[in-house]
Amino acid sequence: MKIPAFRSSLIAAAVIGALSLSAASFAQDASRPAPVDQPYPGTLAVKVDLTDAAKRIFRVHETIPVTSGPFTLLYPEWIPGEHAPSGPIQNVAGLIITANGKQLPWRRDLRDMFAINLDVPAGVSQLDVSFQFLSPAPGQGSLFGASASSTPNFVDVEFNQVAFYPAGHYSSQIHIQPTVELPQGWKFGTALQVESQAGNAITFKPVTFNNFVDSPLIAGTHFDRVDLAPGAKVPVHLNVVGDAADDVKLTTKQLDEQRSMVKQTGLLFGSHHYDHYDFLLTLSDHTGHFGLEHHQSSDDRLPADFFTNDDMHTLAASLMTHEYVHSWNGKFRRPADLWTPNFNVKEQDDLLWVYEGLTDYWCSVLTARSGLWTPAQYRDVMANMDAAMSARTGRAWRSLQDTADAAPLTYYGGGGWANWRRGTDFYPEGQLLWLDVDTKIRELSGGKHSLDDFARAFYGMDNGSYVTKTYTFDDVIHTLNQVQPFDWATFLRARLDYTGPNLPEKGIDRGGWKLVYTDKPNAATKAMESIRHGANMAYSIGLSASSSGSIYDVQWNGPAFKAGLVPGLTIVAVDGKDFSSERLKDAVKAAKTGDAPITLLVKNIDVYNTVSIDYHGGLRYPHLVRAGGKDLIGAIVAPLKK
Repeated sequence: MKIPAFRSSLIAAAVIGALSLSAASFAQDASRPAPVDQPYPGTLAVKVDLTDAAKRIFRVHETIPVTSGPFTLLYPEWIPGEHAPSGPIQNVAGLIITANGKQLPWRRDLRDMFAINLDVPAGVSQLDVSFQFLSPAPGQGSLFGASASSTPNFVDVEFNQVAFYPAGHYSSQIHIQPTVELPQGWKFGTALQVESQAGNAITFKPVTFNNFVDSPLIAGTHFDRVDLAPGAKVPVHLNVVGDAADDVKLTTKQLDEQRSMVKQTGLLFGSHHYDHYDFLLTLSDHTGHFGLEHHQSSDDRLPADFFTNDDMHTLAASLMTHEYVHSWNGKFRRPADLWTPNFNVKEQDDLLWVYEGLTDYWCSVLTARSGLWTPAQYRDVMANMDAAMSARTGRAWRSLQDTADAAPLTYYGGGGWANWRRGTDFYPEGQLLWLDVDTKIRELSGGKHSLDDFARAFYGMDNGSYVTKTYTFDDVIHTLNQVQPFDWATFLRARLDYTGPNLPEKGIDRGGWKLVYTDKPNAATKAMESIRHGANMAYSIGLSASSSGSIYDVQWNGPAFKAGLVPGLTIVAVDGKDFSSERLKDAVKAAKTGDAPITLLVKNIDVYNTVSIDYHGGLRYPHLVRAGGKDLIGAIVAPLKK
């Protein structure tokens, strides 16, 4: 899962391998049975009526085989890839359960809001469950299942939103047959395989409940599908849906770059872990913008102009790469504490710096290797990342490890103070951590080995299989030592557990480059500012603001902070004139050659105040420049050859 830089699954049968925990150890509540690794009798069926998708109403009818007695239905709570108890049960309404034509009473579990308890009468063999999923309107939610997911022109369906399942079994041992009814004329894309189609109703082949949740669907009136692996034995397709016909078409160059990305990823891992793969790309300004990984597909949502605006395409180019890499790292191989027997057992996120951080590292590398970014664009991205992490004031109290441990809190945490809270820094600092590892391997081996060798050793086994294989910290260390002997445990723990003033990762320096600051923004910063029309002045006066003057963030203990500014305030005027991003930059430039402070008129709700920022260091923007020695970063982003 990734939140795009411009903001910003469970699969298959039972897990094979060293999972020694008993089923009882997974029990969530003594009042209901622990999940057991035994087949659930019968097959569930669900019909999702999307003909009212334009009204953001998904109508659901589900049938569940049962026997008489106490019974618990679960709504998926921990959604793979979201790393938090984020199942959007608050959007479920109109829940009616019937048996043999009679409505049954039910009650929500007071200790678990995702559990529904009822008694199944004698002689009943099937429950009929009906409800509506009320998809949020634009602006009501921006991330994952809480995001708006339909417009009059398309719909995105995450199937965990539209089904309950029985407690007491591994979800990989429960089978379900889905049917979806679409508005007239809409086309669709999904990793599910079609069994039959009658008009606008599509019935898919039965799958495990894991695969059902792991196989979202997009559909719409403006739809395109292109082959990203022509001639390959294992098909890979890009399915695109959006609000306008012109938005969903790739140029020839863009298509070639996406095909190169698929090829370079295959060369990196030397394997695949899917029967087929479908990118599901939604282009709209009326949904949240994010990516969510699945084993044989990915749910990628980007602004409408992704293919038509060069700056937007550059800024968001790595999103699909990130989610694709997750098919190997996060889906096929997953941290042991992120594997659970069903979707209502708590996950533990301590290895997200591998799951997400390493994925983010390779996604940037592969974006450059494929030509979606030039080497210079890659360096600009890394310069911005290195600068942001170097300026992370929150490192004084919070380690990189804690940003992973606390992910269930930080994904949905409060806004502002990103530099002090740290939030989900296991993505950007995770990239820097793995760059540190990669350059260290190359240095120690004299260029004979690299993190690419780790990729093939750790993820390249069982080609074609998508049965999840779990791993631990010790497994990561063991494979690193196979690639290049070294004290990797100490190396990683020194960075993961560090608190203090300095960025502990040194991969950029070891890679033959160094971070410097000039008064000119790099190309990535220019692209960002052209999209957001704001100003990132974190490395000068210590704040970032929107084009309207709303302060996004303030560097803790920086010049703006000391002057009394905090996130959420609005800058109304700069040195006595109406605010604009350019006027603020001009004031910072002017202050460099004078003694007068920068004066801002600031609004806090309905209270106005004048503040003075005593800063005279001028504009400061990050860049990478060569520092001598071997250009390991250049070698890292060089395309792989067969």
